[in-house]
Parts: sequence; structure tokens; C-alpha cells
Amino acid sequence: MQRSTLLCGALLAVVAGLLCLVGEALGLDTQHVALVGGALGGVVGLVQERTPAQRAIGFLIGLFVAWLGFAVRALFLPDSASGRAVAAVLVVAVCVAFTAGSMNRLPLWTLLLGAAAMVAVYEESYTADSPAFLAQSPSAATGVLLAAGIGFLATSLQWPGRAAAHAKTAGPPADTEPVTEEATTREFAIPQSVGTEGERP
Repeated sequence: MQRSTLLCGALLAVVAGLLCLVGEALGLDTQHVALVGGALGGVVGLVQERTPAQRAIGFLIGLFVAWLGFAVRALFLPDSASGRAVAAVLVVAVCVAFTAGSMNRLPLWTLLLGAAAMVAVYEESYTADSPAFLAQSPSAATGVLLAAGIGFLATSLQWPGRAAAHAKTAGPPADTEPVTEEATTREFAIPQSVGTEGERP
């Protein structure tokens, strides 16, 4: 387990460094995006709940819901604390609705992580220039998706072996209770009343 943890951490560190190096060519604020996206994508890959595909889909939906939240703020809500509060409530409510509609096949925490990733990389840019939402938000979403996807792959490829090893070493479930010697003796014992009834005068 310790070796797998060290390997996953090393891969995430390499991924973050590479994204920072190539980010200038992509026109992205990659130092910020790489750390946020890589870390959150790594979490989605590390937590062994549901299938990897379900966790990845939940993360994507959450990120898209947060993007729609920014769109609602830009079009309909004031750029104030009340507007941000309404948008936050709507984003969380939609994420919960997706989880409930999927019968919990999409874990809620993956949707919330996706929404948090989008907010973390774009909130500052939106606050500085909200009218440029359509021009700036696609690059922010693309950058965090790229970083999160690489972080997810780097961690999810390392942990299936650990889960299999854990299942192999785990003992079989104790479905039946052991039969004690006292219970066996009591089952086959002959009551004394059976032998004494025939001897009565």
C-alpha cells in the first residue's frame, strides 16, 4: 500500500509539473489549473466508490453544472453576494437532483468536486471581468478538464491492483455460526422421561 501511495503521488507531481511547462503554449494559467485539476482528478481516481466511469461522469456533470451556474449569474443575477448565493444554491440543488435521478449510481461527492474545480479555476476571472464569460470560461473549463483527466488516469491505473489484492487476502464471510459440541450433544440426547414412562407400575 505504501508503494502504491508513493507511486501515485510521484505521478501526480510529474503531471502537475508537465502541465505547468506546456501550459504557456496552450495559453492557460496552468500553475493554478494544474494543481487544482490534478489534485481533484486524483481524488476521483483514488476513492474506490462506484466504477471509474461513473465517478468520471459525475465529475464532468458537476463541472458542467457549475459552468451553467456562471452563465446564470452572467445573464440573470446581480454581481453581488446575493447573486453568488443564489447561484451556489442552484448548483448544489442540481447536483443533488442528478444523483437522486441516477439512483445514487453517480456519487454526489464527484459532482460536487467537479463543481468545485470549475469555481476554483474561474471565479477570480469571472469577478474581474464577468462580461467576458463566453470568451474566458471555455479555456478555464478545458484546462481544468485536462489536468483532472490526467490526474484521474494517473491514480486510477494504480489502484485496481490494490483492490484485487485486498479481496484476495480477505477471508470468506462468516455466514454460518460454528456448531458447538454442547449444541450437538443436546440435539442427539434422549430425554430421560422417555425411558421412565414405560417402567411405571
